[in-house]
Amino acid sequence: MKQQDLNAHNDLQIQSNHQENVLLVIDGVRQYGRFKVRPHDADPLDESSKIPRALRRFRLKEWVGFTLFHPEISSSMILQEAHYLASSEIYVRDKQGMVEHSRNVRGGSLNLPHVLFPSKPFIDAKGYRIAYDWAEKPEGIHRIRVSVDASPNQEAIKMDLELDGSTASGPLSVSSPLPGGSMYTHKVAYPASGTVTVGDRTYIFDPTRDLAVLDEHRTALPYRTTWLWGTFAGITPDGIAGANFAQRPIVPGTDEESCLWTPGECEALSDITFVQESSDPLAKWRMTSADGRLDVTFTPEDRKDVKHQLVLASIDYWQMVGTYSGTVAGIEVNNMRGVCESMKARL
Repeated sequence: MKQQDLNAHNDLQIQSNHQENVLLVIDGVRQYGRFKVRPHDADPLDESSKIPRALRRFRLKEWVGFTLFHPEISSSMILQEAHYLASSEIYVRDKQGMVEHSRNVRGGSLNLPHVLFPSKPFIDAKGYRIAYDWAEKPEGIHRIRVSVDASPNQEAIKMDLELDGSTASGPLSVSSPLPGGSMYTHKVAYPASGTVTVGDRTYIFDPTRDLAVLDEHRTALPYRTTWLWGTFAGITPDGIAGANFAQRPIVPGTDEESCLWTPGECEALSDITFVQESSDPLAKWRMTSADGRLDVTFTPEDRKDVKHQLVLASIDYWQMVGTYSGTVAGIEVNNMRGVCESMKARL
């Protein structure tokens, strides 16, 4: 892709603070860069192409998920659409261990919305329901509702959470080309209130302490895909602080999906390095940025692995839950809850 094509975006549109005025694609031209707000319509398939839209759809991977940060539990959930297959996963880890559930459904059935505000995406399949209820405006009150029945070897999970958009972090909203593909992502840390119940144990979420971090993606991944990714956040006396950071192949000179969340701001970040202390699967990791604004150590507590090997496709994936300590733009963070993951795939 030529550099002039990468720069063929409307600067006023990228910098707009008015969500209803922002689009990912304008008159068939994909916009690249960092947006101040989530585009009102984030459908990459609106881009003009000689390849039919239906064929491009099958290459598009879309997901909307949340990671929950609470002092007593770690939890994550996702609705994901590959168009030939759709699926969902959820886990909650507490002192009793890891509780996990998942479902596969017909490809294309989730209809993940490219206009997020308002929308109500959900999965409802055989005793497994996860539903998001997005308000009309980003600054509204959004909801997560989960009702997953117990299985023979896994406890039930119930959730009823409200997310306060008016006190959320600054949004990370990035559109970037990838070598052999393209990426759009939107991430926000929301103060969360409500309850999470796993088995007979109920945890109260306090919006002055606890967070739900959104991870939305619309990405055409290259056939061989690799990344390292981490995220964490917490509420300090001055506001939300944390970071989202990734190490993956990129097109030189383009934006990465990395940022620092500082009170009231989302600051661009790049050139991230991940270093593991040893080959132990639960060894600590150190993550730093080249400019020194991010310098944290991740201490894992638990790990889940997924491996599939097929003739033309494979996945080697892990995600760890744990805590981060160090500095974010000079702000000291101590034992903030977060996750770290690795993906190596042929898709």
